[in-house]
Formats: sequence, structure tokens, C-alpha cells
Amino acid sequence: MAMPAVLSGVFVILAQAPATKIVGIGASTCARFIHDIGEAPERERDYLAWAQGFMSGALIRAPEGIDEGLDLAPASMPLSAQANFLRAFCRKSPSLDYMDAVHALYRHLRTQQTL
Repeated sequence: MAMPAVLSGVFVILAQAPATKIVGIGASTCARFIHDIGEAPERERDYLAWAQGFMSGALIRAPEGIDEGLDLAPASMPLSAQANFLRAFCRKSPSLDYMDAVHALYRHLRTQQTL
């Protein structure tokens, strides 16, 4: 199978993979995420932990040479700023999945760093 040029790292590769059932709190919609953190603000920490784990897993599975050295918690975007990013994304696009917000965050982190 031919692999296209990698434009956005591992997520290009994941997009081509057969459908995989994503599980856990992060498998929610953005609307659900916004509802959950409105009802219980402390749940945002659970969602952020899921996002960090998901992105870490993507880095681990990335082919050699892809996103090596990517810092998922750089000083330029601490976890509080990442939480703000995910919250803003989901408020703007409640019909999308939380994972879409995580993908957008990952792409944003990539643009902030020179790999």
C-alpha cells in the first residue's frame, strides 16, 4: 500500500487505517464534553488526561522519523492552555467528536515546535 506524503504526521496515517473503535471518556462528542464539564468542572481533568494519553499513544505508534521529539506539554502551551484549546474547539463545534478536538490540538502542537 502506497503511503502519501506525511503532511500532518501520524494523524494522516491514522486516517488511512481501518476504522478503530475508540473507547474511554474521550470517545464522547464535543457537546457531551461541554455538558459534562458544565455539570462537574473537575471532569475536565479526566478528559485532558484521556487526550494526553491518546496523543502519547499516537507518538508511540508513529513511524520512525515522524514527530520524533514532539513535546506534548511544551512550556509554550502548558496543560491549562491545552484545556482552553479543547474547550474552545468544542464550544465552537459541538457536533464534532472530542477526538476531533484532540486531533486539532495535536496538529497545533506540531506547528508550535520545530521537529
